[in-house]
Amino acid sequence: MPIELPKPNNPPDNDAAALQELLGGKFGEMSTLMNYTFQSFNFRGRKKIRPFYDIIASIAGEEYGHIEVVSYAINLLLTGVTKRGHDPVPAPLADAVNARNTYHYIASGQGSLPVDSMGNFWTGQNVFSSGNLKSDLLHNFFLECGARANKIKAYEMVTDPTARMMVGYLLVRGGLHVVAYAKALEKLTGVEVTKLLPIPNLSNNAFSEAKKFMEQKQHLSLYTFSQDDYQQAGLIWNGPHPDDGQECYVVEGGMPGYPVPDLEEESQLSAPGDEDFDPQVFSDMAKKMGIKYDY
Repeated sequence: MPIELPKPNNPPDNDAAALQELLGGKFGEMSTLMNYTFQSFNFRGRKKIRPFYDIIASIAGEEYGHIEVVSYAINLLLTGVTKRGHDPVPAPLADAVNARNTYHYIASGQGSLPVDSMGNFWTGQNVFSSGNLKSDLLHNFFLECGARANKIKAYEMVTDPTARMMVGYLLVRGGLHVVAYAKALEKLTGVEVTKLLPIPNLSNNAFSEAKKFMEQKQHLSLYTFSQDDYQQAGLIWNGPHPDDGQECYVVEGGMPGYPVPDLEEESQLSAPGDEDFDPQVFSDMAKKMGIKYDY
């Protein structure tokens, strides 16, 4: 995980519904990942203009982690919000009828889904890969600005510290992607796109959770997620950051990681639904194979 998420105290499931927009919405993390992934797959003439390919591919690599962190934030917000139990007669899911997104209970085991905040499933129609570099970069800049606007709105909707920390982190890292595409357009066209920033016209420092990551300089470091490839991204990601004038820099490799949250069972939803399974079977087999097995 790119950050360590705290466990919510009294998680509201409607906060989880709002965060779904940041996962499966038109401007959500699934859209950013798949846009940049397909653009990198389809990139023609990459040897000639390798720095532009490297910047798109590096950002695509990070977006997978963003899907993960939004999903786990949703999962944590949904953990324990209904009454746990095996007996369906007392209606352990009675409160779910008032939930903003009942898909979390009907189509899932109280977990994240590839849907937006209204329950509409993510679609590949959200992917734009025109093949024209200028057009793709303009689209990506617009996509990241739209994503940033939605993150701010989601932040203003949710109250749980888990949700707000996750959104604060995405505001900083997503803001880096906005600036990266602005710098790429400047290198390609000479137009000073960074003068448009920030969009919306609100500094990350206005959000206490985002300010923490700004102080850690998370808005300055672009990761390549490879020790050997995508090094030419530094030919674009350099110079002063438009927010504070600090120097932007590339990190060859990935960012530090944190353990993923261990989600508790939700027996009322048959999640995972293997109550009769004896883990000792795996333990005995692992012992014979010399493999450590904890349960």
